[in-house]
Formats: sequence, C-alpha cells, structure tokens
Amino acid sequence: MTHSNPSPPAPGRDALRPVVSVVLSFWNEEDVLPELVRRLRAVFAALRDANQIAGHELVFVNDASTDQSEALLYRLAEGHDDLRVVNMSRNFGVSPCVLAGMAHATGDVVVYMDADLQDPPEVIPELLRAWREDPHVEVVHTVRQSRAGETRLKLAITAIGYRLLKSVSSIDLPLEAGDFKLLTRRAVDQVLQFEEKRPFLRGLVCWIGFKQAKVHYHREARAAGATKFPVLGVKVIRNFIDSAVVAFSDVPLKFSTAMGLGCSLLSLASLIWIAVAWLLGHSISGQAAILTAIFFIGGVQLLSIGILGNYLGSIFLETKRRPNYIVRDTFGFNGARPPTVPAHVDAQAP
Repeated sequence: MTHSNPSPPAPGRDALRPVVSVVLSFWNEEDVLPELVRRLRAVFAALRDANQIAGHELVFVNDASTDQSEALLYRLAEGHDDLRVVNMSRNFGVSPCVLAGMAHATGDVVVYMDADLQDPPEVIPELLRAWREDPHVEVVHTVRQSRAGETRLKLAITAIGYRLLKSVSSIDLPLEAGDFKLLTRRAVDQVLQFEEKRPFLRGLVCWIGFKQAKVHYHREARAAGATKFPVLGVKVIRNFIDSAVVAFSDVPLKFSTAMGLGCSLLSLASLIWIAVAWLLGHSISGQAAILTAIFFIGGVQLLSIGILGNYLGSIFLETKRRPNYIVRDTFGFNGARPPTVPAHVDAQAP
C-alpha cells in the first residue's frame, strides 16, 4: 500500500522500510506502458513481500503525448492505488518533466528512469541495497556496462560525448551514467531548489554533492517503438550544447579567447616577416596570403561570436523567469480517481 504522507526516515537504514517513488517521463509510449507497469509492480511486490519497503508509487509524467498513452495509464490504474499521472500542458522535454514528477512524488526515496524499458526495473532493488549499505549516501547512479540494441556508431558517438563533457565540465560526471538514479528525499529537495531554464539533470544531481554511490548494470534494448532521441538528432545536439556544456563549463569561452590570441600572434608574426622580407629587397606577392588570413580570422570571429551567442541566449532565457513547466492536470494523488476511459482503449492490466 502507498501512503501520501510518508513518515520521516528512521535514523538507521538497515531497518528502514521506505516508501519508494518512481518518476517516469514519457512521450508516446503506448506500446511499452503495459509491460513497464507490469514489471514495476512485480519488482515492488517482491520488495514488499521481503518487508524491504513500506509502499511505492509510480509517478508517470505525460509530456503531452498524442497517442493513447494517457488513456492506457488510466486503464492500468483500475483496481490499484499506486499509479499517478502528471499531464503537462505541452511538450516541455525530459528534464522539466522529471522535475515535475519529483515535485509531486511523496516517497522517502525517488527513483527516476526512462519509460522505454531500456533501463530494467529489476535493478531498483540493487539501488536500494546500495543506498542502505552506507548511511551517508544520498544519490545512487546506475552505470551502464553494455547497451543492447544500439549500433556501433551510436555507441562510439555516445562514448566520445560522455568523455568530452567530462573533460570540459566543472563537476565530476560519472561516465556512462544516464537518467536512471536513486535520490533520497534530502537530495530531491536540493535539486528542486534549482530554477534553471535549461536544466541538465545529470549535472545538477552531481553538482549538489553529498556522497554518491554507483550500481553497474546491463542496459537492455528498447522494448517497443522507436527512439525519441536519435544520436545525431537536433534535440540531442542542442541539449548537449545548451544544457550540458553551456550550463557546466566556460571552456568554450576560453577556447574562443585562445583562438583570438593565436590569430593575433600569427598576424603579428606575418607582418614582421613581410616587413623583414621587404627590407631585404624580396618581392612580396601577398594576395593569396592576405585572402587566406582574412578568411581564417573571419572564421575565428564568427566561431567566437557563435559561442558568445549561446551563453548570451542562456542569460536571456534565465532573465525572463518563465516556469520550467506547466501542469495541465493530475490524477491519482490524494485518492483522486481517473477519468472515464474510452471503451476502445484496451490494456493488459497486471
């Protein structure tokens, strides 16, 4: 059974039976949701039978899906009191939706994960075990040892991206640690204090500090449907630059400064060489060299302006103080019942 007002955590974790909230952001996952809910409930039934938890809740954040996902969840909620839905007013993206789910979650610990079953729910007991083992741990990351169903190109690009981000970031980002983590109530409360308009959740969770543990696992292939984030897609690239690099590193600014300084030194050296050659009586035909220098310096200037533009764009976005998300409506909280489900929507409810 899940209760909406969990008691404060007990001093010792060995005997702690927490209420666990699972936050799942999704968009158009009607093919996956029934199996996802079935496996999650099986995991928590085993934990409850082993007397390791006091209860659980499944908080699904619907990022304005256009398929039958919302109606499916209402059908899957029938006869159960563990399923909650937070419906967004429009499509806001993964990180804002996860933050909305955290804000609504009531558990002593919160697990957030993708809804495509690439991250197996059966790993959740391992996250709880790692959390129990050390009373100082506030965050447990999952680290992927393998990634099924992904091409070599995607694996290579992802590995390069992780290492590049780690090398330029001002925080210690674990390699191969994605959006599948356990956070204590204390850690969740700290994360919810952030008001960044392009939140990079993986970075924010590391930035808060506290002691953080890791659990290794093998990532599975997507259960059904197509990925919403192709590795070379516009969303992935834009999120990497705007949310990850700009939010946690000033290396691009330093790079543009270094490029500008390097061009200035090269230009000065060229001028000295031309002057010396002219004084020695050599014929100087510098049209090609001049054009090359102009194109090179112009390219560096445009690159630097583009880098500055990204940072200025982030500043502009922050100054507008818009909310990260708007919730259309919710159900399942405080005993609220789901709306009437259309008769044509069918789900194999566990």
